[in-house]
Amino acid sequence: MDKTSIIGVLVGFIAIGLGMVLKGVGFGALLNPAAILIIFLGTAASVCIAFPMSTLKNVPALFKIIFKEDKSNNIKDIITMFTKWADITRREGILALESEMDDVTDTYLTSGVQLVVDGQSSDFIQDVMLEKIDAMEERHYKGISIFTQAGTYAPTLGVLGAVIGLIAALGNMSDLDKLGSAISAAFIATLFGIFTGYVLWHPFANKLKEKSKQEVLLKQIMLEGLLSITNGDSPQVIKDKLGSYLPSKELEMMVEEEVDEKKETA
Repeated sequence: MDKTSIIGVLVGFIAIGLGMVLKGVGFGALLNPAAILIIFLGTAASVCIAFPMSTLKNVPALFKIIFKEDKSNNIKDIITMFTKWADITRREGILALESEMDDVTDTYLTSGVQLVVDGQSSDFIQDVMLEKIDAMEERHYKGISIFTQAGTYAPTLGVLGAVIGLIAALGNMSDLDKLGSAISAAFIATLFGIFTGYVLWHPFANKLKEKSKQEVLLKQIMLEGLLSITNGDSPQVIKDKLGSYLPSKELEMMVEEEVDEKKETA
């Protein structure tokens, strides 16, 4: 699970809840069917109008990405893997990489290795794999746009809900008790709109954007590794190339771990 997403949502709800208590507002005020209908159903309707079903059907998968942390690939593992592959290809040839594919689950990497094994030129491999990255970014952009637009619509619908509530309140001008209650209820829609827009939907969009950047970076590192193997670079050269993507502290730790492993095997 992605702890930051879960913690962020929980803290957001706690902050609003405690703020209401400190302001003397009861939680019962939130049980306003009209406000809930206007904000949540209205936002869903707006998003449905804005996007085709082919894009909206991916929403459940997008929520899974937001709340699930992908640990299948990291830069250190990729560097270690390509260093190993470079050593294998120098000893046994490019075709020996086929036997390494059983442990690879990343379809992007699998297709790239297949191009290398097929003997394609480095320019051709680079063009094909960059196109795959561009297509992936476009898919990610569509998913991010859903939450970005939801974050834009929700606060505006909150204002609409407040206006509707105030219209109803003005119809009870003769009864001050009803008037106060109606005005209070009118702004519940605004609260829901602003909260969902700026505590949920916009942050969700930004989380997807950050995860997209990380995935693109991993794919670019894989492409660099594939091109290095195609060009016949040595394991040390590949390690130096790909190691440039690591922060200096992580790179130092990786070098120290390798030194410790060599001492243990010596």
